[in-house]
Amino acid sequence: MPSLRVWLSWSTGKDSAWALQELRRWPGVEVVALLTTVNAAFGRVAMHAVRETVLEAQAAAVGLPLVKVPIPHPCPNELYQQAMATALARARVEGVTHIAFGDLYLEDVRRYREAMLADTGIAPLFPLWGRDTGALARQMIAAGLRAVLTCVDPKQLSAEFAGRCFDARLLADLPVGVDPCGERGEFHTFAFAGPMFRAPVSVVIGQRVLLDGFVFADVQLAEQLPAAVGPQ
Repeated sequence: MPSLRVWLSWSTGKDSAWALQELRRWPGVEVVALLTTVNAAFGRVAMHAVRETVLEAQAAAVGLPLVKVPIPHPCPNELYQQAMATALARARVEGVTHIAFGDLYLEDVRRYREAMLADTGIAPLFPLWGRDTGALARQMIAAGLRAVLTCVDPKQLSAEFAGRCFDARLLADLPVGVDPCGERGEFHTFAFAGPMFRAPVSVVIGQRVLLDGFVFADVQLAEQLPAAVGPQ
């Protein structure tokens, strides 16, 4: 019987997906659910802006239930913490021992996570922490992880990258100074296939929009559209 019952903080992106892949290799660990914050005003995953319907299809494809944490827009930190406290109370009732995060190296983010879980009886896990992000990005791609860029910060990376696939060509095209995994917020992704999936999620890229200073590429389920083409 697994000694660690884990919820995985799930952004829908490649790092979350790879953290799941890693955790499934760890003896004594069972990932029992995906924890996702959803912008209640728009019905989309916070920051990555992935539609709830696409999120649900993705969770089904990796074979795990979703724990959605609805948050308002805008969401002051106080309200975010209240929403997370409610989710953590549920986690304790369900016997969750740890929450895992796909963070790579940002110390301030890690300290925030650790402080959020302090005194809750639930411990944090960081299965990808300290990895060389260039090597990690190449490892993901070589293993068959497929993802598309859903959000780009145009102050750090050209808006033209929104909607592109996360692949070797993209890594080669990234400007000097942009983290290969986008860890400093240069870009965010949606993972739609890979070794952690039971089957790929068939998606297409819709409209690209500038909103709140970020460029978003709308990911949609292919079967819901009359004329589907794959991610570009």
